[in-house]
Amino acid sequence: MKILLPTSVEIDQGKLPLGEDDDVAVYDPTSPIPEEHVDAEVMVVWSNTDDQLADSARRMTNLRLIQALLAGPEKVKKAGFPEDVVICSGIGLHDKTVSEHALALTLALVRSLPTLGEHHRDHHWASELGGPQPLHPEGPITTLLGAQVTIWGFGSIGSTLAPLYSALGAKVSGIARSTGQREGYNVVATEEKDELLARTDVLVMILPNAEATNHALDAAVLRTLPDSAFVINVGRGSTVDEDALIGALRDGQIAGAAIDVASQEPLGSDSPLWDAPNLMITPHSAGGRPVDPEDLIGHNLEALRGAGEYRNAMNA
Repeated sequence: MKILLPTSVEIDQGKLPLGEDDDVAVYDPTSPIPEEHVDAEVMVVWSNTDDQLADSARRMTNLRLIQALLAGPEKVKKAGFPEDVVICSGIGLHDKTVSEHALALTLALVRSLPTLGEHHRDHHWASELGGPQPLHPEGPITTLLGAQVTIWGFGSIGSTLAPLYSALGAKVSGIARSTGQREGYNVVATEEKDELLARTDVLVMILPNAEATNHALDAAVLRTLPDSAFVINVGRGSTVDEDALIGALRDGQIAGAAIDVASQEPLGSDSPLWDAPNLMITPHSAGGRPVDPEDLIGHNLEALRGAGEYRNAMNA
């Protein structure tokens, strides 16, 4: 079996369940697959361009499995691969790194790090932000102790992130497609979210890109949040109505926000998001480094050989 691995990520072939008849080759995910490798049966996808995927869909007629390392492989599904090609996502590979980043953005806002950075640049010791302080002042929270953190999109990443907030004393709830308990946390259905949003101190968005989630964070949701709330988005840029977010920040409808994703990436220098008040922007840097991809790739190689079920299969 021929297996193609991308040059965009380091994969330890020694950790893969390879047999004597397996042939492993590497490829550039930004260029068409060389003719000598179009007969591959397995392709691991990471940082592939749309054009490269579309070209692969046309020319690689022997493909049986695509193992995407992306948590949301929407671009792979849109490339036009035949229905009998199994497409597996990279759900689980980015849980820890995205959780780290979400927590970092949250603490930066809660602890006023952007404002303190400005004082630093001005060589100003901001006494009003140091020294004796009330634990729970009026307005935006200044500690996660007792804070209501709401995770919208309580999936694999949310399940990893929630305990980090809990460890710092926050009360954590979730919003998902259905009401219930997930990993010990109370989760409400999307259509029942308003009561929870109205008492939320930190709203963390981890929604995937889908028709149902397009502009999920809109003007109505922003009005439902307290004016002291912070918003964090480490999901997909399409899930936020960016004009509404800018307006809410300018009008003081929320206290601040931090986004790691945008509707257009890279974000243009003329985007009004750059000048929105109390907004932190990071360049889609929460994930970008799959953790232990060999385990997932190996599991699904074995499934392709008939040993067990596929993990993270999107269409099998």
